[in-house]
Amino acid sequence: MMRLAVLVSGGGSNMQSIIDSTKTGILKGLAQVVLVISNNPNAYALKRAKNENIKSVCVERKNFNDEKSFNNTMLEELKNADVGIVCLAGYMRMIGHEIIKTYHGRVLNIHPALLPKFGGKGMYGHRVHEAVVKAKEPKSGATVHFVEEEYDTGEVIIQQEVEVSEADTSQDVAKKVLAVEHQVYPKAIKKVIDFRLNN
Repeated sequence: MMRLAVLVSGGGSNMQSIIDSTKTGILKGLAQVVLVISNNPNAYALKRAKNENIKSVCVERKNFNDEKSFNNTMLEELKNADVGIVCLAGYMRMIGHEIIKTYHGRVLNIHPALLPKFGGKGMYGHRVHEAVVKAKEPKSGATVHFVEEEYDTGEVIIQQEVEVSEADTSQDVAKKVLAVEHQVYPKAIKKVIDFRLNN
């Protein structure tokens, strides 16, 4: 059983889709979420974790003198929970070098566009969907990829497209993409687990 940690800053709807998938979906019997870490004490995701009886911790950068001690505290939490795969689900901070090095090839992120388009620093949330609409793109979608030292540069694990019509607002695109995100994240995790089991 693969032990998952989810890092999240907001509502946690992608986190919930992963948890649901471990109970009744494609991750049942394969994985379980054992830890939720947020950098935001007001994140609704922490409430979701409590409702699911999953250990959750809030690690805020402002409580640490430097980036290294902040990252090492998170790394300690991951190691203490014996985590095998780290899933970023709307986590609004760059992941520290120490974590990427320790869990290389086992840190996943979901991005609300078809990378490499509309990725990189500053491209997150509504900004991505606004850029897609502005560029009159006929398609958008969701990408799950491995996390590297730079934003949105890691190898793509899975992508799923949605159609974008000329009448769509950025909110319309956001809704379509979020629905797809909830489907693809569990699939991507399963793909990574299957690969690790067979190699």
